[in-house]
Amino acid sequence: MTTLPKADHQHHYGVASPHPEVVSLLPRLVEGEILDIGCGTGRHALYLQQHGFPVTAWDNDLEAVQRLKQINAQASLPGITVASHDLNHHRFNGQYHAIIAVDTLMYLDPATISQLIADMQAATCKGGYNLIVCAMHDEHQLSAVEFPFALSSGELSHYYRRWHIVHYHEQIETWLPPSSQAEPVTLRFATLLAQKISIKEL
Repeated sequence: MTTLPKADHQHHYGVASPHPEVVSLLPRLVEGEILDIGCGTGRHALYLQQHGFPVTAWDNDLEAVQRLKQINAQASLPGITVASHDLNHHRFNGQYHAIIAVDTLMYLDPATISQLIADMQAATCKGGYNLIVCAMHDEHQLSAVEFPFALSSGELSHYYRRWHIVHYHEQIETWLPPSSQAEPVTLRFATLLAQKISIKEL
């Protein structure tokens, strides 16, 4: 597979560096397609493609999707499929080796979250991974940033109680909003990496 030189695409096309959780996930991955939901301009899709994985990338932001399509075309990158989907209404299935949703759930209608996670779980092949990073409710938080949805303590890990939870934490983190002119803010996030293996199989 022809790819760009390591780390070149992030800087060359002005795309943000991948989230540290995605970088940490990479050594666990074997052959198989990856689904990136809420892909933005492709910070994770491009990183994963660069390391040899076919990636399906979805976002509801038409401008971001168009930008990723332009990068894809300019660089002639094999293995990235880009589409615009509103995850508030889009049901899906498949057999993905990993599904990532980094800073995605918090922009969705709260009524859709349970079904979306159920679709993510059903569309993950056995032995595959789900990686989710999402903002949380925090009554002591001073930040004025508000999202349509935020997780309660323990809520995300409960969704994955039948999976093997590789790691899960809830902690204060510095978060940079997508707008290039926005200042970093401090928010509480839930981060989960889980593998589709029955607890009984461990």
